[in-house]
Amino acid sequence: MKGLTRSGIQPLWTAALLIVLGSTAVKAQEKVEVSVGADMVSGYIWRGTDCGGVSIQPSISVARSGFSLTAWGSVGIDNDDTKEFDLTLGYNIGGFSVAVTDYWFNQDGDSMSQRYFNYRARGTHIFEATLGYDFGPIALSWNTNFAGNDYKENGNRAYSSYLEAVVPFKLGGFDFAAEVGMTPWEGAYSDGLNVTNVGLGVYKDIKITESFTLPAFAKITTNPFEDRTYFVFGGTLALPNF
Repeated sequence: MKGLTRSGIQPLWTAALLIVLGSTAVKAQEKVEVSVGADMVSGYIWRGTDCGGVSIQPSISVARSGFSLTAWGSVGIDNDDTKEFDLTLGYNIGGFSVAVTDYWFNQDGDSMSQRYFNYRARGTHIFEATLGYDFGPIALSWNTNFAGNDYKENGNRAYSSYLEAVVPFKLGGFDFAAEVGMTPWEGAYSDGLNVTNVGLGVYKDIKITESFTLPAFAKITTNPFEDRTYFVFGGTLALPNF
């Protein structure tokens, strides 16, 4: 069978969890951090692309010693919106970060195109590798699809890639982030070298009680390649760590 098989993938995520948690008994002083929460957004805009309307996006993350394993999903209020479930294994040290993400999309079509364990090359999964470095004044990241359902119209693998620069700053008591993203060649984002994302986000923790805050954000995103602009508002509900 061409592409990745189920038997080759499941051990990958099992091993990832063991990497994050495995030596806890030996090094009990190193804390395992678990975070659980969900975002509610007025629109699902990702890297300048419209991926759906009002959505709920739950997440669970387990981290230890720089390693992390994160499960993230998105479910749109509209039944026609694509459902998504992603698994990411990451590692960071200092400003450097590296990650591998398994994207799954519940696509329209026949039953085969909606199955989770459809790991065929043209199945329901896309695998992406990410390299990043946070310099402080600016953070850079490079993302490339290396396997899964990512092909050009001519049938060749696209290796769809996305380069992004993010500049954080503060203004008027709010946290801001300006970002610019581009794709270097033809792929999932555009038909060639193009800027596909120019965004400005503002973030604020809204204090509800002495022990509970609600992180909220508003973001304007423009995709020059598609000639589209979006305005999104969202908030995060997170389970407290005791």
